[in-house]
Amino acid sequence: MLLHLVSTEADLPVFLAMEPFAEVPLFEMDEYEEEEVLSVRSKGVCTFATYPMAPPAGTDPDTYIYMNFMKSHSCYDAMPRSSKLVIFDTTLQVKKAFFALVANGVRAAPLWDSKLQCFVGMLTITDFINILHRYYKSPLVQIYELEEHKIETWREIYLQYSVNRLISIKPDSSLFDAIYSLLKNKIHRLPVIDPASGNVLHILTHKRILKFLHIFGSMIPKPKFLQKQINEVPIGTFREIATVQESASVYEALAIFVERRVSALPVVNEQGKVVALYSRFDVINLAAQKNYNNLNMTMKEALASRSCWVEGVLKCYPHETLETIIDRIAKAEVHRLVLVDREDVVRGIVSLSDILQALVLTPAGIDALYS
Repeated sequence: MLLHLVSTEADLPVFLAMEPFAEVPLFEMDEYEEEEVLSVRSKGVCTFATYPMAPPAGTDPDTYIYMNFMKSHSCYDAMPRSSKLVIFDTTLQVKKAFFALVANGVRAAPLWDSKLQCFVGMLTITDFINILHRYYKSPLVQIYELEEHKIETWREIYLQYSVNRLISIKPDSSLFDAIYSLLKNKIHRLPVIDPASGNVLHILTHKRILKFLHIFGSMIPKPKFLQKQINEVPIGTFREIATVQESASVYEALAIFVERRVSALPVVNEQGKVVALYSRFDVINLAAQKNYNNLNMTMKEALASRSCWVEGVLKCYPHETLETIIDRIAKAEVHRLVLVDREDVVRGIVSLSDILQALVLTPAGIDALYS
């Protein structure tokens, strides 16, 4: 693991080249990849279904496959052999911190308080959105709070309105517990902290958990319910879908992010057809482009000024199977697909949170996502 602490004495960190982990299609893995994955860990590796939950009489045993899989593996098992971890000192300027997120391609960083000598929270794209939404006035007025505040100052202000404790997990905790914590607390990044040293070992995400499932996919039975169409299973959000018009301003989109607590917004035209997807990560790119002082620009203008080319909208259709949708999400390494009809009108959102809730937590009688 490559780790760098960013403090007031340093600007942007410089990282060595990282070793990426293999891209593996759903339920497929060749012999070399299997050997590589199984040799990654020298401790804490569980065999499949070490502590399985037997299905009640009359219950389809397929229902418990993924739940038992996640209960049988620890967070340590799912950690890659190499990864990038950026840590911010709370005395760092907020502006420099967000520029560092962009420069290093990460979306969140643990916060280290040198006075307390411990980790006290996370700085995420959500913080950037909240600062812009709270303090933006017009393109002619500089956002002083973004330009001058330190992270510790922003935390003092923000903590007056919310509980911002550090939510973390131990490396020997099960992936089932990790999924529950991610969904229950409505977060996308969960620090794995060594209880002995207090060090952050990895930032666990929904996508990393799904990738781990993909790697071992061919080694567990494939549930028959994966062949069901998405309109036959209660997976996804289909009511009160948060969208934004392409003629709306970026500031209006930020307001929806804050008020609805969603991670992405389908952008629709006058006919109601989806033309793009605007995510929280797109907002952080405003920092890279130094456009955060002009939030009056329309969504159409903001999408056109993206720093990287985006291949349309990742969609799914009511007739497609759950397996097809999971495979598409995993290969594209995204957090959600927009469910549309034949006219490309938005009918729902199918996210990784929805999938993990249905496949892992619902069989255990836990509703962490919607409770």
